[in-house]
Amino acid sequence: MEKYEINKYLASFKEKVEDFYQSLNIATLKEELLELDKEINNPNLWDNPTKAQQIINKSNQIKENINIYDESKSQLDDMISTVDLIDDDPQMALLLEEEILSFDKKMNELEIRVTLSEPYDDNGVIMEFHPGAGGTESMDWASMLFRMYQRYCLKKGFKFNILDYQPGEAGIKSATVEITGKYAYGLLKGERGVHRLVRISPFDSNKRRHTSFASIDIAPVIENNNDIEIKDEDIRIDTYCSSGAGGQGVNTTYSAVRVTHIPTNIVVTCQNERSQIKNKEIALKVLKSKLFERKIKEEEENIKKLKGEQMDIGFGSQIRSYVFCPYTLVKDHRTNYEVSNIGAVMDGEIEDFIRAYLKMNARK
Repeated sequence: MEKYEINKYLASFKEKVEDFYQSLNIATLKEELLELDKEINNPNLWDNPTKAQQIINKSNQIKENINIYDESKSQLDDMISTVDLIDDDPQMALLLEEEILSFDKKMNELEIRVTLSEPYDDNGVIMEFHPGAGGTESMDWASMLFRMYQRYCLKKGFKFNILDYQPGEAGIKSATVEITGKYAYGLLKGERGVHRLVRISPFDSNKRRHTSFASIDIAPVIENNNDIEIKDEDIRIDTYCSSGAGGQGVNTTYSAVRVTHIPTNIVVTCQNERSQIKNKEIALKVLKSKLFERKIKEEEENIKKLKGEQMDIGFGSQIRSYVFCPYTLVKDHRTNYEVSNIGAVMDGEIEDFIRAYLKMNARK
């Protein structure tokens, strides 16, 4: 790498780091951290354990953002000060080139971090899988998506906890999972919508090409939020025998729980735990998350109506196509990002699609 190329990279990095300083509001965060430190040092902090944990979590998140910026700024300053030394030391030039390539990857990671600055982006996520019209075909497609996200979570180190799983003829009728990990909701919120499959059907003896649909619904995990209140008179709770794995208690005890929120007609089921009490607790947690997501959608719709924007919501809003035949292609219709290696995508390699969506949203 020539010296002028190195200087070009460093100038670009400097601009990005300055942008990150503004985007992350580092000056404001440092002031906020001082106030949080005062609260943490308060001897009465743990009188309210829930609030105390929220304060500590917020402090840790702010410290992480500040440290990432400070380390990036320090590393960049070191590289800039090294440039004038490379003319007399070819070995140092090679080391600097390697550091630049490493720093470039770090900048891409930081760029994603900046896009994940909205409320609840660092929360866990409730993900639901629903097959569309098409019976066996769509249920099989829903199970393929289920496996894809499960593989993605494994690669990211996220915990993939199945809350409810209703098997179909070949695949799933419906499934609900809770995904926990750093920025799980922020990364996966763009996966909400309809996913379209085109392939030669393994269930068609004539080997015809079929198109199938399945929808993914997303909601952030809401542990403690006083804005969402669930009144006892607004819900109906039904119990039934679990139909999934669970040992000797399956189909003999009424451990599975179905919660219906009467005002919105939202229905949540949970049968993963052997205890009816635990299933009820999880179902109410999922319901709270879905009600919160509904509130977010309503606010977004009101803003778009005020702006005069055309709405495009519902089961027909296809976000991505997965084509197995007559060629192989996965294309996101919002970002136009596409890849031909469909096997890798179905094995959980969807990070580039997620990044493309986050970058597109950041430019809006």
